[in-house]
Amino acid sequence: MKPEQMTLFSGASRGAEAEFGRWAEHYGMQEVNYSFEGHANERIRGLHELSREELITGDVSLHYVSRLLSRNYTQKGDTFRKVLQTLFHIVNASREVFVIGEIQDDRTVKGGTGWGAEFAKLCNKRLHTYDQQQGGWFRWERDAWKPEPDPRIREAHFAGLGTRFLQDNGRAAIEQLYKSTLG
Repeated sequence: MKPEQMTLFSGASRGAEAEFGRWAEHYGMQEVNYSFEGHANERIRGLHELSREELITGDVSLHYVSRLLSRNYTQKGDTFRKVLQTLFHIVNASREVFVIGEIQDDRTVKGGTGWGAEFAKLCNKRLHTYDQQQGGWFRWERDAWKPEPDPRIREAHFAGLGTRFLQDNGRAAIEQLYKSTLG
């Protein structure tokens, strides 16, 4: 697969999403960054600001997300809801999902990014997570995370999600992912 045939779907936020975007641009890939009015975006290349109607398409019950992730998001505000709605569009547009974050003991990914990972599972997307605490990649298989020493992007439409608190090892993992895939 040639880079110009590939499209990164992401969210334009600082941290992991911006880093995925920088490498996509470096390799000449297309980039679609979903966002919403009033959101702070670090990436503007390929920016698609979701309309109110598009955001509603990705709406999900905060009670459902709270139960699925074993956390309480029911008191979160409108911005958090819009982030979840944006994640719907990112995952829905992709065929494979890469996440930078932290896998918790309950097998979910920490933070709001966790909804993106869980939604990818629900949609049967190929899901990979780089755990910055463990310092390694993992692939979701059926109902468990399995170590994945050298992941590669296999789909032309893929998502890059993750924490705003990108560490050096997470940054290096993204760089190596692109290099392993494209040489």
